[in-house]
This record gives sequence, C-alpha cells and structure tokens, in this order.
Amino acid sequence: MNTATTTAAISPVKLDELRKTGEDLELIDVRTPVEYREVHVAFARNVPLDQLDPTAVMQARNGAKEAPLYVICRSGSRGEKACEKFHQAGFANVVNIEGGTLACEQAGLPLVRGKKAISLERQVRIAAGSLVLLGAVLGWWVHPAFIGLSAFVGAGLVFAGITNTCAMGMMLAKMPWNRCNQETSSCATR
Repeated sequence: MNTATTTAAISPVKLDELRKTGEDLELIDVRTPVEYREVHVAFARNVPLDQLDPTAVMQARNGAKEAPLYVICRSGSRGEKACEKFHQAGFANVVNIEGGTLACEQAGLPLVRGKKAISLERQVRIAAGSLVLLGAVLGWWVHPAFIGLSAFVGAGLVFAGITNTCAMGMMLAKMPWNRCNQETSSCATR
C-alpha cells in the first residue's frame, strides 16, 4: 500500500500574485549556500537540503504556523525532496515552487544576484563525465578492468534518474567550494 503524500505545488506566477497582495509568505531555498548566493528569490531564506531539519524550520517560522511554507530549489526536484522530508516529519502544509528559481526568474519575480557559481547539477555532469572518460582512457591504456569505473558511474546515473536521488550531488554539496561561512556570509572561492 502506497502511503506517500502528494507534494502540493504552485507556479511562480501564482506565488508572485500572492506576494503582490501583501500576503506574508515564507519561502525557504534548499539549494547549497553558494547557489543561493549566486541568485535567489528576494524573500527566500537559505536552508540547504542536506541540513534541513523540518521540525526546527517549523519552530522558527515567522508567520502563522498554519500558513503554507513554500519551498524552492533550482528547478524543482530538490524542492520536492524537501517537501517529502516535511511530510515524513508530519508537516503537510508545504508547497513546492514549480520549476524552481529558474522559473521564478522567467516569471519576473524579484531576485537578488550575487557572485556567479557553477550549479550543483553542472558539477555533477562535470564529475560524472570526467570519471567516465578516465575509466575509458585507463581501460584502453592501462588495463581493461578500469572500464568498470565507467560502468559504475553509468549505473549510478541510471539509478539517480530512476530514483530521483543523486549520491554524487549530495557529496558535491558538502565540498568546501559549495559552502559559505555563516558568520561572515562569505563563500569559498574556486
């Protein structure tokens, strides 16, 4: 029996309409601090997915506890994962922003822009492609067993696509260049 809760979603256009009516909206951005620093919706606060504690977030809310909590990421998938975490913790009134920050930018929502960074999704593509290439080159020049590295990465990508989870992305999110110093609000540079 499937007991999964369906994630509620709202379009950026509808979110902007609510904002313009003066409704007090609480929006958390679950991307890495570096991604958040690059560009984020003006009224969002950063709570990275890998550090998300649904109970702590709900206890620290500014507005009415029964009001929806809106969740955003880059394109929508990490936002869905965050909503699932809230549902598993017993909080149902969370709403994912369809299309994430990219869609909000296209819809004309107010954004804050900072220093450019390589998105986590791009970092995953770079790392996976590099490992596949390395496995192929080592398999050709050193020993055929190194082709197993390419197969392993390929299997990981298939698994990530099927389950909508990415172990490589979660590992990369913890890397120093994807972290910001909360006290000084400065981020590691590449």
